[in-house]
Amino acid sequence: MTRKVADCRRFPSENGCTLTISGEEDEVLDAAMQHAVSAHGHEDTDAVRTWLRENLADEPATASA
Repeated sequence: MTRKVADCRRFPSENGCTLTISGEEDEVLDAAMQHAVSAHGHEDTDAVRTWLRENLADEPATASA
């Protein structure tokens, strides 16, 4: 399964947020939703969750040691 990334730096914000969250899609979505509510004042709605899910990026593959 491809890991996903939510990166606040990709979107304009009033507080200049730089948080990046990565992991499995459902984990990232839940954490990003909590962050959107606590740090950015969004409400936990289906519309916000859908927007977040649509804007998750695939985490770049890293070389193994």
